[in-house]
Amino acid sequence: MYDMLEFTLDPKSGVPFYKQIILQIEMAIADGRLKTGDQLPTVRGLAVDLSLNPNTVARAYSELEIRGIVTTQQGSGTYISDKRIEMSDVEREKVLAEMVRTFVSNASSYGFSIKEIIEYFKEIERTPTAALKEERSQ
Repeated sequence: MYDMLEFTLDPKSGVPFYKQIILQIEMAIADGRLKTGDQLPTVRGLAVDLSLNPNTVARAYSELEIRGIVTTQQGSGTYISDKRIEMSDVEREKVLAEMVRTFVSNASSYGFSIKEIIEYFKEIERTPTAALKEERSQ
């Protein structure tokens, strides 16, 4: 179910929101977080969660349906199809590299050094649950 997938959008990335949604769904299928038959959030529900116009989410879902990645059952919802999606290590690394570059650039603009960032990540790795709960409560 989609509770395992937390959508996040980066308004500064230059990538349209609907494409960010598509990529996150594709990556979740490729790495097994989403499986055939899993239901995606409703268009309206995801739009509310992400503070988006529902047309943006509908565009992402429509594109995924055209590609055969999801199927929509009127009145029932949108489900992951049985189409396999594989993402190479190179493709995954490219996505991660872009995310890290953006993050480091933002952190640097606030005066944080790479060393401070690495130390923080090490702390999160030692206590991931506590760190994530702290982040979400803020």
